[in-house]
Amino acid sequence: MVVGFASAYTSPALESMKEPGSGLNITEQQASWIGSLMPLSALLGGIVGGPLIETLGRKKTILMTAVPLFISFMLITLASNVGMIMAGRSLAGFSVGIASLALPVYLGEAIQPDVRGTLGLLPTAIGNGGILICFLAGKYLDWSKLALFGATLPIPFFILMFLIPETPRWYIGKKMEKEATKSLLWLRGKNTDINQELSELQKSYEESKKESASLKELFNKKYLWPFSISIGLMFFQQLSGINAVIFYTVSIFEDAGSTIDSNLSAIIVGLVNLGSTLVATALIDRLGRKILMYISNSIMALTLSILGVFFYLKNSGTDMTQYGWLPLASFVIYVIGFSVGAGPIPWLMMGEILPAKVRGTAASVVTGFNWACTFIVTKTFIDLTKLLGSHGAFWMFGVICIFGLIFVIIFVPETRGKSLEEIERYFKDEKSTNCDNEKMSSDEKSIA
Repeated sequence: MVVGFASAYTSPALESMKEPGSGLNITEQQASWIGSLMPLSALLGGIVGGPLIETLGRKKTILMTAVPLFISFMLITLASNVGMIMAGRSLAGFSVGIASLALPVYLGEAIQPDVRGTLGLLPTAIGNGGILICFLAGKYLDWSKLALFGATLPIPFFILMFLIPETPRWYIGKKMEKEATKSLLWLRGKNTDINQELSELQKSYEESKKESASLKELFNKKYLWPFSISIGLMFFQQLSGINAVIFYTVSIFEDAGSTIDSNLSAIIVGLVNLGSTLVATALIDRLGRKILMYISNSIMALTLSILGVFFYLKNSGTDMTQYGWLPLASFVIYVIGFSVGAGPIPWLMMGEILPAKVRGTAASVVTGFNWACTFIVTKTFIDLTKLLGSHGAFWMFGVICIFGLIFVIIFVPETRGKSLEEIERYFKDEKSTNCDNEKMSSDEKSIA
């Protein structure tokens, strides 16, 4: 929820910062930096987070992000100049970068395969709840009071993180078998037979010990495929233009001359974002990852094309007043498309497909790459709309979504219902052409 709130903060806040009574007098370039400093700092956080989750553990790494998140919002609350706001956004971004790396890894290692999709997407749904809360509060609070409200969110987060255990995988990696057993019993239930799962974890760790885990090893043939898939999913996620939409939602609606209040439009987008992610949470372990990604990319490509046509006609001088509802309708459907697939699934799959031995290092690089793409999109969006026009920017994002669909069809395997060990064995088996072929029944093994 804190991540979602922090990501969406600039959308309502920038508008009140530009008002004459704000005392800030920010320029367009300063506004673009305030919007893009968070993803730029998150890039650094993502890089730092990899070593941290391996040395401190997944839980402690997540826990330690609460303090700088609180400080970042307080810096903005007390800001008397643009520099303090930028410092606050930078600190928030650094913490968000670490959290966005550590959370998927924690979830991937802690949740059992049959519900990993559903429970793995739940934090994304809650994050979208944070975006909605930010849009709702932003309608009534100025930038300073909105930041003060944001400062309250890390407090329950900090307290609740103490209640959950470290992942069994991390304990086994540190040769803390007793703690690993306790953690697994906490996660699965005290009366659950965990012997087989514990044995699988130990076997997986023993196999991974034989291999090197340097950064150079990510480009080894046995790691390159899952690493490249994760990088590709993050690339197409961010180049779909979603963060330009989230960071500048209010501004876009104002530029569109929408007949609906821009803040209300942003709230509607936030509601749809939350609702559609909840739908994806219910469907992902039934339909699978790939089907939802097909639906997602197709919807985004279509709606971005329609948005491009609207802005093209408007910028050409056509009176679009009677179609003032169209930007909101297109944005709503676009957000639905993103939220059911391209938004949450790349993060979920990052925790699933990266091999155990290089998971920390690889996740660090993938997360850093994601935030680098986010920075590029958010920092250049204002300049891009000036260069290509709003219509050109949306059409460009739409074409990228089509390429994203092709990428998923050709390269991304289905991981629904597979344990992390099964997924890892699948990528190691060069003869496999389908993830479903990886899991053989005991009878089939006997015949073989």
